[in-house]
Amino acid sequence: MSTLNLFEAIARHICGVDEAGRGPLAGPVVAAAVILDPRRPIDGLADSKVLTAERREELAICIRRDAIAFAVGVADVAEIDSVNILQATWIAMRRAVAALEPAAEFALVDGNLLPPLPIGARAIIGGDALEPAISAASILAKTHRDALMAQLDAVHPGYGFAEHMGYCTPRHLERLRALGPCAVHRRSFAPVRELLERA
Repeated sequence: MSTLNLFEAIARHICGVDEAGRGPLAGPVVAAAVILDPRRPIDGLADSKVLTAERREELAICIRRDAIAFAVGVADVAEIDSVNILQATWIAMRRAVAALEPAAEFALVDGNLLPPLPIGARAIIGGDALEPAISAASILAKTHRDALMAQLDAVHPGYGFAEHMGYCTPRHLERLRALGPCAVHRRSFAPVRELLERA
């Protein structure tokens, strides 16, 4: 059931906002913003983490086809290392919301903290499982980031980015120790920073 209240329901264009890639050791953080069309509901929306990769791709096609608006924002590794992962996540979220056309009038953001946005917003803990628009944003952010990591895997072979998406898996750590960090590793994250300090 939706957690929208009456005040928020007054806004015609309410976007859901979520991110993918806060935890990995490599690659960008990606956020998406989605304004769903109530006249074209999308069956099966859920938190991207509980969906298979194939189902996420299917739903991403439906979201891009049927939503009133959607947009993606990216903060790269240099930004993450410069301002920290939370601030970089908020940068990506602001970019996604700003790119919506038509613009959103209110935002529902997954989590317990609100990024500084130019519109009213509300944070919802577990929102990616509660609000369809946030679920849709979660799916678009995840599928977009996965595609970016597959591209980075081709540019920086040997790390397995297309397999683990930059997350701190045993395989990634083993390749990181063997090859050393590459240009898309986050220098501010402890496992990467410690390797660089030892070197």
